Amino acid sequence: MNKKIFASLILLVACACNAPAQKELKNNAAQPGLAIKKGLSDEQLLDLVQRQTFRYFWEGAEPVSGAARERYHSDNIYPENDKNTVATGATGFGLMAILSGIDRGYVSKKEGLERLDKILTWLEKADRFHGAWPHWLIGETGKVRPFGQKDNGGDLVETSFVAQSLICISEYYKNGNAGEKRVAQKADALWKGIDFNWYRKGGENVLYWHWSPEYGWEMNFPVKGYNECLIMYVLAASSPTYTVPAEVYHEGWARRGEIRAPHQVEGHEVPFDYQGAKNSVGPLFWAHYSYLGLNPKGLKDRYGDYWQNNVNHTRAIHDYCVRNPKGWQGFGADSWGLTASYSVKGYAAHSPQEDFGVISPTAAISSLPYTPKESLRTMRHMYENLGHKIWGEFGFYDAYSETDNYYPQRYLGIDQGPMVVMIENYRSGLLWKLFMQNKDVQAGLNKLGFTISK
Repeated sequence: MNKKIFASLILLVACACNAPAQKELKNNAAQPGLAIKKGLSDEQLLDLVQRQTFRYFWEGAEPVSGAARERYHSDNIYPENDKNTVATGATGFGLMAILSGIDRGYVSKKEGLERLDKILTWLEKADRFHGAWPHWLIGETGKVRPFGQKDNGGDLVETSFVAQSLICISEYYKNGNAGEKRVAQKADALWKGIDFNWYRKGGENVLYWHWSPEYGWEMNFPVKGYNECLIMYVLAASSPTYTVPAEVYHEGWARRGEIRAPHQVEGHEVPFDYQGAKNSVGPLFWAHYSYLGLNPKGLKDRYGDYWQNNVNHTRAIHDYCVRNPKGWQGFGADSWGLTASYSVKGYAAHSPQEDFGVISPTAAISSLPYTPKESLRTMRHMYENLGHKIWGEFGFYDAYSETDNYYPQRYLGIDQGPMVVMIENYRSGLLWKLFMQNKDVQAGLNKLGFTISK
């Protein structure tokens, strides 16, 4: 796990996680639509989880902007000023979730288009730094809320998660009626306004995570793989307005080939060097965030096969949880999944190297395309057997530990979004189709030497 991720994720929710979890659970069964229904078909269960989780980005959105809150606590324990904090990355995931909700009919086409237009209009007016939004924004004003003292400017990684969604929106509506075309054009202009080339820090062959108008490049974090940031390099190469040469990818992200380091974890071969993972694999969000739009099926370059990597990464985490070397209560084929989430230790990017006995529902559920049988099995167990301990108004709560009797009634936007999007990609491939059909994306992938086999 790289330095930025450790530092930022700990900061992200340290205040909230250190508050005691509420011990008395609300009577969720008494709330409309929350009674547990056993015996649902797989398709019914998938639709229920997708629809319920979608509500985080609909009813649970920050009201002024319509964008995604950083978090939502059903137990009403919040850090100061938290309820109006918009998370850029979660907003990107949420825009894709809203597209899936429109396509599924969870909301009307008119309501969905109006909400997307509202969010895009807000993003147009929000603080940007050479086209990049900051990590956090204040919902009422669109002004930056510093993520840290020097992290008060552009965040190119979180911005790339938004850009991924903007391309999907543009493709979804580009041939629609006048109102739909207007939203498509707005989304297209926003993504093309991101100055990826600026984030090379004066022309270096690597992309930097941050820039601040006050502190410049003092955060000093060049992004190198392998981690969750592949999408940023794909978009930088794809940009028709602020593109970067292929050398930025090969020398920066791929570290002149050092990214390739085939090794086995739990008997499954992964092709990449998971930096900081000590010849293992990282948390499962590394297999999710970049691939909500970027379809890894058949995606290869000179360094590896991205579908093989993501499938085997997921299987390695699954098999590790089944083996359960630390003897945690509940771990097994019915309950598995390690990724960044709330934790019994404040906040953690859970992986085999950082295993505290905490299961994060988003880990297995967002991995549905990679391990459908195993993911559906744990989804059903969590819903039918754990029930209201971890199921609430916006779907599964963020994390739980049976060993520590830890069941916080809390949600994180960056964990809710991938569940909705990856369930949709598993069911229909909608977001993958939209993103991959974009001509600029196709040109960018070709420039970087990617091939896509059927």
